[in-house]
Amino acid sequence: MSARKMSDDVVKNEKIVENATCTFCGCVCDDITLTVDVDNKVITQAKDACVLGKAWFLNHVIEDRPIARIDNKEVTLDEAIEEAAKTLVEAKFPIVYGLSDTICEAQRQVVPIVDDISGTIDTTTSVCHGPSGMAFQGVGEPSMTLGEVKNRADLIVYWGGNPAESHPRHFGRYAVTPQGMFTPNGKKDRTVILFDVRKTKSAGVADIFVQLKPGKDFELLWTLRAAVKGKKIPSNIEEITGVSPETIHDLVEKMKNCQYGVLFFGMGLTMTRGRHFNSGALLALAADLNEFTHFVAKPVRGHGNVTGADNVVSWQTGYPFGVNFSRGYPRFNPGEYTTVDTLNRGEADAAMIIASDPASNFPKKAIAHLKSKKCKVISLDTKETHTSEIAHVAIATSTYGINTGGTVYRMDDVPISLRPAFDSPFPGDLEVLTKLRKKVRELVLKKRKKSGKDK
Repeated sequence: MSARKMSDDVVKNEKIVENATCTFCGCVCDDITLTVDVDNKVITQAKDACVLGKAWFLNHVIEDRPIARIDNKEVTLDEAIEEAAKTLVEAKFPIVYGLSDTICEAQRQVVPIVDDISGTIDTTTSVCHGPSGMAFQGVGEPSMTLGEVKNRADLIVYWGGNPAESHPRHFGRYAVTPQGMFTPNGKKDRTVILFDVRKTKSAGVADIFVQLKPGKDFELLWTLRAAVKGKKIPSNIEEITGVSPETIHDLVEKMKNCQYGVLFFGMGLTMTRGRHFNSGALLALAADLNEFTHFVAKPVRGHGNVTGADNVVSWQTGYPFGVNFSRGYPRFNPGEYTTVDTLNRGEADAAMIIASDPASNFPKKAIAHLKSKKCKVISLDTKETHTSEIAHVAIATSTYGINTGGTVYRMDDVPISLRPAFDSPFPGDLEVLTKLRKKVRELVLKKRKKSGKDK
């Protein structure tokens, strides 16, 4: 900690945090240098962070709010945990949703809770790259790390995404311009191809921009697969997809003759007609290309630790999201056990929302059920949100990466450790969920003993 002399003889206590990790998006950049005003508990500088990362760090403030509330009345943390546990245990169809903006150590506590209450666990993946998770299970994933991409890739393909605005450092740190071991000249050693239904800011980075018709990703991907295998492609393919046969053959030649190719894909592929079939077709295209060269594929993830949430839930249940324990073992069925669907049908009578705000962005029917008396909401979040405002139990928690340490997973499944900048008066998600897990277990055992089912 250092002290710097300010004007008017005011001494400002500052702390420098090197190699801090930004948890705003799935890039999880871990080379940020933070300058912290220790006295006022604010971050004043975030060197090397992108525009989104700077907003994440510099706009972070400790809100003046109670640590815990029950029906908008301030209570102690233990009282809130007791009520939350009671609510979950007594519910007939409890659901847990969110998890993508908290540390893996906290996520690990949730699956045992859901198992004990015979509930359903779901992550924000179900409303973004859920189709990709389904495609992984059906097709497989030719994977890699972003370090490999930086050092080896000479052909970069982006499909259905706009990293220039959603992941500003993806181009500069990992994929397009950085100098790598086998790409010493950076951008000059790479060819960048962008597939999208419209020109975005990312199109300016691309050497080749391919504009296809909306909702025709599957048809174009399958045609590329056919061309890779030397099959004849339909003469009316341009009428169907908006891409000419000549362009398709030129793209296939570039893909087959590169040294190391990468297919990055975004929600433009998963949240349109075709969904998991689109992701599956892209992953299958990467597999086909491995007959000629080295090709890999990876979704560009949004939330800071959504990849960690998928990994942790998969480790413990065998499935990444939308997992139900009502029969005493995990069952995976997107569309039935995913949160939007269970809320739309009015099935959930208790919903624990962790580090997410579905009351502000879910479909109208789902939000209406959350707000109804039929569903008791438990909210764990770092900020006051629409969800925490309607919650039966609301617990304020500290922010991961800024106030608490732990582990998160980058979009390429690489674990990254966090270096917190300053403490928070609020407890971390890990502390709250560990206590909640213990309390739920106590109540479940008590309930079983009372019903004569204890063995």
